[in-house]
Amino acid sequence: MPALDPVPSDPTLPQQVDVVVIGGGIIGVMAAHELARKGFTVAVLEKGAVGAEQSSRNWGWCRVHGRTIGDLPLATASLRLWSGLNRLVGAETGFRHTGMLAVLHDERELAFWHEWFEQARPFQMDGRILSRDELRRMVPAAETASWAAGVFSASDGRAEPAQAAPAIAGAARALGVSVHQGCAARGLDITAGRVTGVVTEHGRIRAAAVLCAGGAWTALFCRRHGIRLPQAGVFATALRTTPGPSVIEGGINDGRYALRRREDGGYTVALGGVGRVELTPQNLRYAWDFLPLFRARRGKLSFGVGHSFLQGPEAAAGWSMDGPSPFERMRVLSPAPSAKLVKRSMQHLHADFPVLRDLRVAEAWGGLIDSTPDARPVISPVQSLPGFFLATGFSGLGFGLGPAGGRLAADLIANDTPIVDPAPYRHARFTDGSRPRPSAHM
Repeated sequence: MPALDPVPSDPTLPQQVDVVVIGGGIIGVMAAHELARKGFTVAVLEKGAVGAEQSSRNWGWCRVHGRTIGDLPLATASLRLWSGLNRLVGAETGFRHTGMLAVLHDERELAFWHEWFEQARPFQMDGRILSRDELRRMVPAAETASWAAGVFSASDGRAEPAQAAPAIAGAARALGVSVHQGCAARGLDITAGRVTGVVTEHGRIRAAAVLCAGGAWTALFCRRHGIRLPQAGVFATALRTTPGPSVIEGGINDGRYALRRREDGGYTVALGGVGRVELTPQNLRYAWDFLPLFRARRGKLSFGVGHSFLQGPEAAAGWSMDGPSPFERMRVLSPAPSAKLVKRSMQHLHADFPVLRDLRVAEAWGGLIDSTPDARPVISPVQSLPGFFLATGFSGLGFGLGPAGGRLAADLIANDTPIVDPAPYRHARFTDGSRPRPSAHM
């Protein structure tokens, strides 16, 4: 797994706080930081280590261009927060406005972007379509790449996943947030139909509000309390290379694969949208909800049965509050990377960039990307259980959207004016018969 910047843990659980945040990924620690700035007392519970799952296993992209049109307010708000995040937290997240490049192979892809820019016109995007000659001048090292055109967005950027969540968590601690790693939340304390705290493996914490930002584990936690949250995971693989020449300072999305320049001089490389879905009790439970999304991604997903049928966030599991939970049995979800996908990623990289042919794989890792049926997050109170809130299901976009996602969750808990309209992210869309579908601009 990627080496994380360490975060100190607080040794003693507080007896009572205003808000408990379950999950120490980037969304959870950002929400905790924002709640502390609003004057709330907060405790963060993390079963493993801060940032150890998807928050450190992603590509590190912080982009607005190419997002689903309906998510542009959240994406632009997040990029704005990324821009000032190093200064806000007083630590290095690795964020830089390096720009991002999408390269196109045919007229169909070019038509998609023309339509996207037309729909995104109200948001005044600064991206522009590049001709083949402009693209060659921008990336001269791609001597053998068969690219027809490109889209460059100068305002987008990149950050370092292994640094960002720990940096935000450290800043939250400086504001008085207590952070408890190796401390799993087993369930909610509920009195008279509303949340009154959390039961952890180390004792109870009283709280009037609880935010679950548990990534792929959230649906399992919710199921313990009879809350329906359709969530499915896609196993993905990424890698980092040894240091090498700079071919671009930001990132390139080729459609087949993606790369991002790293602060250590290497590249993060992965195949775009390619992954494995395992048949599990949870996926079978929500199969009908996810059918449109899986159809939209057909050709890039493989299906099979693996260990996750019996263990992990998608398994069928029951537990009592006074005994070990699934969250304690698997402190960090760390799937093995696919050697096949690693090989394919490097083949693409070497084929398009002769100057990088001496690069080798320094490290590869696997992850589980939690998705919702419409590939949009849930950032919302749970109507059936007052005091309980969710920030999950970011569908592979959680790192880039993390700052605004955490801020929106904090605004909702505090009953403040939300940073963006929260209606598209309401949990009730999965329980009120809305049958949400993935966007054509997914």
